[in-house]
Amino acid sequence: MFNDLFSIGPITLHTYGLMIAIGVFAALYIAEYRAPKNDLDKELIFPLTMYCVITGIASAKIMFCIVGWRDFIKDPLSMLGSSGLVVYGGIIGGILCGYLYCKVRKVSFWDLFDIVLPSVAVAQAFGRIGCFMAGCCYGRATDAWYGIAFVHSHYAPNGVKMIPTQLISSAGMFTIAGLLFWYAYHAKKAGQIGAAYMILYSIGRFCVEFLRGDLARGSVGALSTSQFISIFIVVCGVALWFWRGKAGADRPQAMKKAKAVKKAEKDEKAEDNKE
Repeated sequence: MFNDLFSIGPITLHTYGLMIAIGVFAALYIAEYRAPKNDLDKELIFPLTMYCVITGIASAKIMFCIVGWRDFIKDPLSMLGSSGLVVYGGIIGGILCGYLYCKVRKVSFWDLFDIVLPSVAVAQAFGRIGCFMAGCCYGRATDAWYGIAFVHSHYAPNGVKMIPTQLISSAGMFTIAGLLFWYAYHAKKAGQIGAAYMILYSIGRFCVEFLRGDLARGSVGALSTSQFISIFIVVCGVALWFWRGKAGADRPQAMKKAKAVKKAEKDEKAEDNKE
């Protein structure tokens, strides 16, 4: 598609970067909106977001170099200077950064974990639109009606109809975000919403990888590197969900609901006694 929006001297505004920025600010706004509803100070969110974005980009680049270690050994400067990133590296780095941030600020990691991860899904959804505009993360060649041919991409083969995996991923992430926001009103234990994100994202990523056409991203046997990582993330997510379900503290919103139910029952008994 069209990644270069306009240029001012040596500076060019790219659609990919614009969509990443929109995603980050949308995620920030949503997290700040949800934080007070879960008894968290919304002032925690902005610095956490900035730290996690910086750490996430750095760790995504490190993972990119690890996955392409053969090319990195040949030409490390080229790898470091490229735009290549591995999303899983960014997620892992961001979570570790968030954990350290919570330790320093002495706040509940699990409560923030549940606030931030659904917003991360929103940011990823916008980010994949950026991928579509740039032509990276493209799909396999196809003759199907839904195939899209790029004409100005520096990444995808131009003039070849391909499966729009970027848009599929974007729609999937918006759907996951919606499911997580819905689940936020039903999960009882802190940490379970974040665990649900890990499960849903990894399953979706595993499936979309079958449609990807940029195959020079590393592999482990018959699986792509991302599929291989997805399996471990799903297992960790499921284990985390059950562990938090048994040992986790009650979520603030769940506690509010429980109190509301008890109050309603108490008021109902009081009305019955009056009668």
